Amino acid sequence: MKNQFIELQQMPSYLVNLPVQLQQEIEQWATSQGISLDEFILWAVAEKVASLRHQLNDPSFPLISYRIGSSGQKVPVVSGTGIRVQTLAIAAHQWGWSCEQIVQQYGITEAQINDALGFYTAHRTEIDEAIATEQAIETAGV
Repeated sequence: MKNQFIELQQMPSYLVNLPVQLQQEIEQWATSQGISLDEFILWAVAEKVASLRHQLNDPSFPLISYRIGSSGQKVPVVSGTGIRVQTLAIAAHQWGWSCEQIVQQYGITEAQINDALGFYTAHRTEIDEAIATEQAIETAGV
């Protein structure tokens, strides 16, 4: 049997200045978890980075948010309405509707429409793929 060695990576050290009350609370949580303060901080930072990495919303478009559709896929919508960005993109670009027509049809503001169409421009590939997939499903009669 061969000896197997695990190569440990040396990690850089960082000096972190924490307010006393926060440090005390972190130490209590670390102790209750049965881990060191360093492990707790590493775990907390890793969790935060993972959260940011999987963040759905694009902060450049505050009136647009993602929801998880019935297929489990993320779907960009006008926040608070459920109106899909792809629906507004189709109305504007394929059907040639004016902003006023979209306002009347969907009961949303011009600012919401502009944000949705700006989002579409910034995420065109993603949204065009969703549109093409939906159209293929409709054509197939599924």
